[in-house]
Amino acid sequence: MHALSISPQHSCEPDQRREYTQYLAQRMRPMIQALMLVACLAYVAATAASTLVAASSLPLLLRLTPALPLLLVATAATRVRRPLSLSLLALSCVLLLEIGINLNGMGHVRGQPWVLPGLLLPVASSVIWLGLWDFTVAMALCAFGPLSMLVLGAADGVQIVQYAVYMAIAISLSAVLRAFMARTLFEQFRLERQLREQANTDGLTGLLLRNRFLELARLALGEAHRQQKPASTLFLDADHFKQLNDDHGHAAGDAALIALAATLRAQMRKSDLIGRIGGEEFAMLLPGLDLHQASRRAEQLRLAVHAVQRPDGPLTVSIGVAECLHAAENIEALLARADQAMRRAKFDGRDRAVNAH
Repeated sequence: MHALSISPQHSCEPDQRREYTQYLAQRMRPMIQALMLVACLAYVAATAASTLVAASSLPLLLRLTPALPLLLVATAATRVRRPLSLSLLALSCVLLLEIGINLNGMGHVRGQPWVLPGLLLPVASSVIWLGLWDFTVAMALCAFGPLSMLVLGAADGVQIVQYAVYMAIAISLSAVLRAFMARTLFEQFRLERQLREQANTDGLTGLLLRNRFLELARLALGEAHRQQKPASTLFLDADHFKQLNDDHGHAAGDAALIALAATLRAQMRKSDLIGRIGGEEFAMLLPGLDLHQASRRAEQLRLAVHAVQRPDGPLTVSIGVAECLHAAENIEALLARADQAMRRAKFDGRDRAVNAH
């Protein structure tokens, strides 16, 4: 049971937690919307049916008052996308239902029949909560919501104790259901995330594949343009790589690529993008850096790569540096200029960084 009490969100990094919360909201939104609509219809039906079972001191129209805001909340849930907004709407739905339960219960003698729907709410809503905080608030609403009805309905101590025991059982069952549901969804999220990473990253180096790099680079470049910030690209090629493969085998070449990728990754900022463009060719997008700053980064990378030892000596790279000149220049054109600069670095003797014109 201890393992069930731990939210899966506590076992991942903040970025992954946010991604997981977004994933939950996207996956569970249709179910939350459907449950809200069912709750609204069920409340109207139960309130109308109660008039046939027993007389109430409150008029039917007053007892039906929560139905309209319930419908509005269910309708609003179809338009929200943010997890926080979705959780707040779900909590509003529970609050409105508790108000309705109290209105109906207070109108009947001793309020006893309308305690039962309050006991159903924790279990019925247990699987829709996106986080521990909204689950806790919802369970508190379910637990304390009917108490005013019981007290004002002149319920005796035995009935209140019975209610407390049944509600404790209902909330415990809800906690178990939510824990299993959350763990199942988290494992599914991790599996889907792993499959996406495998589809988007190079299996040898762990860097972005060409198509994924270009896709993310387009977004990052567009964001830099919107913020009126510079952006530059580095195009790197390992020197004499074919000779390494021919003389020492592909295993030595693979080891050099892995070490080169690790060196590049160690030098990158959080906002940088790195992709493996070809066999021994790599590209980096550096948002926020102009040509001068990117040239300094290229020189730092070139020197850092010297620490990687090949069987025939230190690894070296030739680097082309290009700054985005205007908003109309896309990532493909920017990479093409950096590639041309890298070729000039090769022609000039390798193991150097050259700026694009």
